[in-house]
Formats: sequence, structure tokens, C-alpha cells
Amino acid sequence: MKRYDVVVIGAGQAGIPLAQALAKAGRKVALAERKHLGGSCVNYGCTPTKAVVASARVAHLARRARDFGLEVDAVRVDFPKVLARARAIVADSRSSLAKMVSSSHGVELLEGEARLQGRSKKGFRLAIAGEEVEAAEVVLNTGTRTRLPPVDGLDSIPYITSETWLGHEDLPSHLLMIGGGYIGLEMGQFYRRMGSEVTIVDPGAHVAGHEDHDVSDALQELLEVEGIRFVMDAKVARLEKRGAKVAAHIQAGKGRSTLEASHVFVATGRQPNTGDLGLDLVGLAVEKDGTVKTDKRLATKVDGLWVAGDIRGGPMFTHTSWDDYRILESQMLGNGERTLERVVPYAVFTDPELGRVGMTETEARNKGRKVRIGRFEMRHDGKAREIGETAGFIKVVVDAETGLILGASVLAVEGAELVHSYIQLMNAEVPFTVMENAIHIHPTLSEAVQSAVSAIGWD
Repeated sequence: MKRYDVVVIGAGQAGIPLAQALAKAGRKVALAERKHLGGSCVNYGCTPTKAVVASARVAHLARRARDFGLEVDAVRVDFPKVLARARAIVADSRSSLAKMVSSSHGVELLEGEARLQGRSKKGFRLAIAGEEVEAAEVVLNTGTRTRLPPVDGLDSIPYITSETWLGHEDLPSHLLMIGGGYIGLEMGQFYRRMGSEVTIVDPGAHVAGHEDHDVSDALQELLEVEGIRFVMDAKVARLEKRGAKVAAHIQAGKGRSTLEASHVFVATGRQPNTGDLGLDLVGLAVEKDGTVKTDKRLATKVDGLWVAGDIRGGPMFTHTSWDDYRILESQMLGNGERTLERVVPYAVFTDPELGRVGMTETEARNKGRKVRIGRFEMRHDGKAREIGETAGFIKVVVDAETGLILGASVLAVEGAELVHSYIQLMNAEVPFTVMENAIHIHPTLSEAVQSAVSAIGWD
């Protein structure tokens, strides 16, 4: 039986750097991965989606050429080539990761399914690709998959998910997107800019339901301008094949309607990959949502068993998974100061982007906070007007007593970049007046970030 100090299950954004750090510190480490290095981000998430979103933006700008005084012939989309470009970037990323792991002294890559078999005197017994191994400590970093909705007939039709979209080279003539969350909005806009008719069906009253209503409504309106149709407060009750089409029976309140689509994309949330890990054999149960409960150190109630990435619950982002590696490095090798007590930003990579950090106005008020709001419309920013990107606005939520920023929403071109100015202020725990009193370069989009806090007003 092979014995290791640590077995890391899952070679995602936390797993690989953690395995390297542990090995560098002298631990004997095994990194188990059942499919591809890099996790969801590299293989079907961040990397390829942002690659095709870039292609979609080029197509969109080309169609707007006349706005800039230019004449461009009709835009012709070569959809297979768009996907091929994204797959090439994925392949390059995988290759780089493979070289990185193979050159990491002290890290042994074990390819295959990993499952806990029980406790041992020295820690844990595991089966990896049919081989039994032992480890003093185990880190779970197994990620998530699409959570399939209980829709009658879903299993009888071909459908696309966030894991499989990159392999579908036929451009949908009419795409039905089930789910108006972040994935649904990003991918819906991508397909629309490629030339597909797109209908998004969501059970909520607002898309991106976690956001303030003024933000989510503005985002929906921007996408509607591009021709995306939204059916809100509705659910897909049943799906059935009709020749080459799929008939979707939609229920909205007491009303029912039928929509025919060429393709169906399911974007209804994420399901943690914890069902086959054998956690019960070591005395650990998963939560109702499939996540594994941890403390702020990412430790479970079973000594020596740690968790990283999406399966720990909470924010499911690549950057939080990577930060989980830093938390575990701190806990397993360092002084233990780094924990889950952190500022977590994120973005929705529509165009314009939505950069987000901290609390929404609704969340702050629901928690009894006295707040002041700063808002600035991008159409008033000089650089935005000059580059023809005036859609959206910036909204900042500030504590009315301390002046500390509680949260921000940046719905603007490069919103995912611009929001970082607020992130830094929040991490530094300094009032918004630090930014208000600074000098920003003119003309820049960053002036809009400053203008938003200047609109707060302060006695």
C-alpha cells in the first residue's frame, strides 16, 4: 500500500497549487484527478467561455461599425472556428498545467476516481483508480456539476450544459435557456451574438436574482435590446421531441404556453460532486445541498479532513477556490491567520460586464445598516462617450456612519476590472473619501469609479 502525508482529491484551482506548496514544504503528496487538470475553470468554464465571449464582442462591434464612422460588410460567423479557438486555448492551458505538475518534485499525479474507504491508524484509507492508498490527511477539492431541474421529459431530449457546450458545433437557430442566472445570461448573450434566437426562462421575477432589482432589471434591459427574449416568473414544466425541434411547455402562473426551440441549454445552478466520495465511511455527512460543512479554517469535523473549492459551500468562483489554497497553506503549513473571513468579489461577464463586491443595498438595509448610496450613469463619463460604451451605471453602498464601502455594483464596459478599485478600499478598510480626494487620469473609465463615490455626499 502506498502511503502519503497528504492526498489532494481534485486538480482544480485550489488542488494544484496546494499540492505544490505541501510538497515544497517536504510533505509526500498525491494529487488525484479523474479527468482533466485545471478543474471547471480551465476545461469548460472561465477559460473557454471568456474566449468565445471575446469572439462575440468582436462580432458585436463589427455590426456597430457605422456608429464609429466605418463601413463593414455583413458579419459572417464561423461558429466551429469560434469554438475551435476556445478549445485550442483550453488545450494549451491543460498542457501548461501538465508540465507544471510533472515538474513539481514531491507531487505524484494519480489519474482516476478517488474514494475514501475508511479510517486507519495513520489517517485515511482511499481507493484511487482501483489501487488502495493511505494518507495522514486528505483535502477534498472535487468541484461541482450542473444541477438538473425536475423537468418532465428532460432525460428524453438532447440538452446542453455548462460542461458540454464546447462540444456542440451546430449553432442553434433558436436556443431555449433554462435559467436566468449568471451562466444563463453570459451564454445567452454569446449565442445571440453568434446569430441564434435566444429565449431565457426563469422562475424568478428578476434575472440574476441575488442582485439589487435596479441592477438586474438594467442588465435584462440591455440584453433585451440585443434581441434576447425573457420569460420571467415561469418554469419549463415539460419537454418533448417534435421532429428536429424540442417543444417546451411553459407554465407562468395559471397560464401555459408552448415554445419550439432547436436546442435547450440547462443553466439552473450547480451540484457539488460529493455523492461518491465515501464520506459516510469516515463519519462525515453532507449538507442538504450536497456541500461539506467546514469551519472558517476549511477544516471538517473529522480531524485531518479538509475541504476546498465549490463543495465547501458559499461563493463558487475560481478566485475563491484559489484563495482556499492560501487558507489551507496557512492552516497546514503556516501560522493559521488566513481564514474564510475575506472580501469576495465576482463578475458577470456579459457585455457590459457586471463587477460586484460586498453587500447589495437590499442586503445592507435588511441587516439594519444605515447606508448612503452613490450612483453614476456611464453616459456621463467622457471616456465612455468617446469609445461609444455608455451603457450601464455604477452604484456604491456606503456605511452612513463610518464612510466605509459595504458593496459596489459596476455595470459598465470593463466592469469586472473597474470594481477592483472598490475591492482595494474594502480590504484596506478605509473610507470612500480616500478615493474621492484622489486625482484620477482624464479621460478614463476610472473617473466614473470616482464620480460614483463623489455622488454620495458627506457632511
